[in-house]
Amino acid sequence: MNRSLKNKTLITLSLLLGLTAISAPAQAESARTGFKRVAYFIQWGVYGRNYHVKDVDTTGAAAKLTHLNYAFGFVGADSSCYSADPWADWQRPVPAEQSVDGVADAPGQALNGNLNQLRKLKAKHPGLKVLISLGGWTGSKYFSDAVLTAESRARLAQSCIGLWLRGDLPGLEPGAGAGVFDGIDLDWEWPGSSGAEGNVIRAEDKQNFTLFVEELRRQLTAYAADAQLTAFLPAAAAKIDAGFEVRRVFRQLDFATVQGYDLHGTWEPQTGHNGNLFTDRRDPNPVKYSVDQTVRDYLSRGAPGRKLVVGVPAYGQGWTGVTAGGDGLYKPATGPAPGKWAPGNEDYKDLVNKPGKRYRDLRTGAMWLYDGNEFWSYDDPAMMVQKAAYIRLKGLGGSMMWSIDQDDSRASLTTALYSVLR
Repeated sequence: MNRSLKNKTLITLSLLLGLTAISAPAQAESARTGFKRVAYFIQWGVYGRNYHVKDVDTTGAAAKLTHLNYAFGFVGADSSCYSADPWADWQRPVPAEQSVDGVADAPGQALNGNLNQLRKLKAKHPGLKVLISLGGWTGSKYFSDAVLTAESRARLAQSCIGLWLRGDLPGLEPGAGAGVFDGIDLDWEWPGSSGAEGNVIRAEDKQNFTLFVEELRRQLTAYAADAQLTAFLPAAAAKIDAGFEVRRVFRQLDFATVQGYDLHGTWEPQTGHNGNLFTDRRDPNPVKYSVDQTVRDYLSRGAPGRKLVVGVPAYGQGWTGVTAGGDGLYKPATGPAPGKWAPGNEDYKDLVNKPGKRYRDLRTGAMWLYDGNEFWSYDDPAMMVQKAAYIRLKGLGGSMMWSIDQDDSRASLTTALYSVLR
């Protein structure tokens, strides 16, 4: 993005935000440093998606990120950390054509798989931090059990540091995986409220999450003074209040990534925005979600703005059977639209080539695609620029993308964020 267009975007958004005191060019230049540019890398992407750690480099994304979160490590009811897929993590021999440095894993070497490739990626990009993300939608079932007592919290922290940071991986020599991860990202979905079916939930999860964060911070600092601790936090105010002592938790975190997507989705019978920046005046729902409302909710509960990193989607939510006409927004649907990997879900790199008419609402900070039957809500590079400008003008911590494999081969979404948040 050229400088004049970036400044024009900043000025336009400052007017929308009512930030009339900001001189966009001067303010933008004075705040150029310190933004976090985070992306998640999915462990299972090396299979059907054929997306490898090498691709983070060859697309140009790695040079434009500050953090890469590796998803996911799981948490057991016995207060232990464990790998959800040791084959992908450290056992799979990586061939030369999939290797960051073009060198194949050799028989008998100490570490294989994604972890060895992450180590190579860091060597090529020394400023990049890599964190192990714990939990996720499918790996949070036993978090509540694991942090129930002081003893279990201490045991879990010790286990997670031992496995992922010290690199004491099962079946390998002690320390074989050391140096891959620079810290831990907590993705418990969700303390004190529902997530995936079957998750253990307790009323005391809220306090126990805080106590675990404090214990984990203590042990991380003892292990390495510069070890980082982050967390992924929900958009809904009800989930924030059920599960998080915001002010106290943020004292321990380097930063937190906040959910800026799945604000509407195909679990609902009508179309809506996946990740709208501002509250939509047209929204007929009783609870009106937006990125801005979520940011305001955290700020009002004591979160420092500089530690709020806004989540952005590299995928879209899609409905089918949307035949009521108009622009398709907030219209009834018969169900999820077909998707390559899951019903109602499609990567940006595939959505960008779908036929249909594209609509854009700059005041709401949203775009969508509608062909008279299918409706897709997603972000393109222009929407990423608008969100990045919002992050900059609000003095927030940066951006986080779920997930890097869904960007295109030119890292267009990553580049758009970087153009403003560098």
